[in-house]
Amino acid sequence: MSNTSLRQSFFSEYVKSKLAILAILLLNSFHPLSHANLQTSSESALLSIQPSLSLYGQWITEADGSTMLDPQTSGLIANELGWWTISDASADASQIQRLHLMDKRSAQLIQKFGPMQLSSAVLQTCFASYLSNKPDYEAMVFHPLKSDAWILVTEDATRGEPLTDQCKSIFANSGSTEYPTLLVEVMLDGQSLIVTGVRAIQFDPNDQVGNSPNDGIEGLAVGRNNRLFLGLEKDANSQPRVFYVDITHDFFAQSGTFSRAADAGLTLPQFDQGNHPINGMDIYFPNADSEGFLIAAARNDNELWVIDLAKRLPTKIIPLSFFAPSASPECPSYHKMNNASLEGVAVDGETLVVVNDPWRANYMKNVVCPADKARYERMSPLIFTTPIQSSWFLH
Repeated sequence: MSNTSLRQSFFSEYVKSKLAILAILLLNSFHPLSHANLQTSSESALLSIQPSLSLYGQWITEADGSTMLDPQTSGLIANELGWWTISDASADASQIQRLHLMDKRSAQLIQKFGPMQLSSAVLQTCFASYLSNKPDYEAMVFHPLKSDAWILVTEDATRGEPLTDQCKSIFANSGSTEYPTLLVEVMLDGQSLIVTGVRAIQFDPNDQVGNSPNDGIEGLAVGRNNRLFLGLEKDANSQPRVFYVDITHDFFAQSGTFSRAADAGLTLPQFDQGNHPINGMDIYFPNADSEGFLIAAARNDNELWVIDLAKRLPTKIIPLSFFAPSASPECPSYHKMNNASLEGVAVDGETLVVVNDPWRANYMKNVVCPADKARYERMSPLIFTTPIQSSWFLH
């Protein structure tokens, strides 16, 4: 090949490469994460943005057929009995400190368990007052070592009584909020829900979790070897984080001491501005040898983040659109929601199930048909399902 041909070939390839880079930059500029920093890891993994998913929901209904009254759904898990949810402290009084079990086909409540009672052992702890009133439960998992038992996590304790001076001296150095995050063990005894254990969580000050009572742990998920992952809404730098503790048989027997949480070191999106919290999560195992993939909900972004726990694959972002069924045949059968506020994520076999937590300031923006107004006024949540796609776990 002549020198002239070589120069022409080189120039052609150069132009092609520049056009390809320009196309990628233009594509990214139309995605809501265009202002996010690139992720950094040992392999400098990039975020992978997947096609958008449209999710069509069902209204969760009470036993009498009415839509569920203001449960402020803050956690979701699944087993063969159905889908389970937990309410936070801002829910209607009839929903607080209860577990709700619903049918998978109809999304109707099968049973409510509770309100919770404290065991004699928990009554002797520093946290009895808070746990007996309005604990702010924000997520739940099935206990990995006990049957008919769950582990819950608390977030905002500012509405409760402060710790006594003696308890403050024990739990002062939480590495986060003045009143520490609590992991709570709950067991079903017949038809009664008993709080049988509690453990305060301590973060390393170098992790810069920050003192934000209402931006704490919002997601729980159990991985291999009874490792419990904790999803933090945002840290002192307004970034989402994932930590973990290991659950052992005597974990809750040590209620007088902290359990130290460690940073999971996962590759998460990083942001220059705004709030992009983790508000729910669960783990999917594609096969028996996999470390699993954490599927986390970014509430404010209407997105799922698929995060490789083995830290080999880049995190994938799946944009979501939510549609709610209308109450009247005179309206379209479904309407696109203005604000869904995703809060709970559950892996149910090969199906992903998610539930929203009605955001009081924005929920009425969803009213398109007048017949739906009462449902939104009741702060009634919806539940959505979608098949888990193998493409989420590939390069």
